[in-house]
Amino acid sequence: MGVKDLPLDDRPREKLMLRGPHNLTDAELLAILLRTGKKGKTVISVAQEIIQTHKNLAVLASKTLSDLIKIGGIGKDKAATLLAAFELSRRILSQSKWFSEKKITSPQDVAEIFIPLLRDEMKEKFILVSLNSANKIIAHDEISIGNLNSSVVHPREVFKTAMDHKSASIILLHNHPSGNPEPSNEDILITKKMVESGKILDIPVFDHIIIAGNSFTSFVERRLI
Repeated sequence: MGVKDLPLDDRPREKLMLRGPHNLTDAELLAILLRTGKKGKTVISVAQEIIQTHKNLAVLASKTLSDLIKIGGIGKDKAATLLAAFELSRRILSQSKWFSEKKITSPQDVAEIFIPLLRDEMKEKFILVSLNSANKIIAHDEISIGNLNSSVVHPREVFKTAMDHKSASIILLHNHPSGNPEPSNEDILITKKMVESGKILDIPVFDHIIIAGNSFTSFVERRLI
């Protein structure tokens, strides 16, 4: 039996329009993104198999383009659609807190905002978080991608961006794709340079946070700043 053989209000797309997205299962929502099944299987069956194989949506959302293409029933077009949907969900989760103008009072506040954006990244990203005088985030900028070292991340680029935003203070942030949140010697060296530059320019570095999966390390909490 194909999707078209189901009662109208049991077809994923029609069910969403009639009952709202909150009434659909994970497999039904995934089926809408996939659009079509494969030979001998409906799109709902394919979606159910994919979710069962990956245990949950979080595991599926961590996959790369090449990983998704290898899954039966998913080609390049469907993989691209899924990647776009997963990335949008991360950004929505992050920006809903970011744009709420919540005052940053602890490293946990920052981690809650940026973990959804960085936990699944396969490359290191160095992010500058700019704060106003009320300790609210006014911008976040990607400064570099790749292995973190002093030749790639220079105070000049960081503080030029901070001054462009008229930042009162900044927080440094980067991820460890390895899953280990421990700071490296290079991380510590770069942070010291940034802190010293911030003192000269009167733009203090409040913290440097390393995100690794769902965990994080704060330089302030570790007394490295």
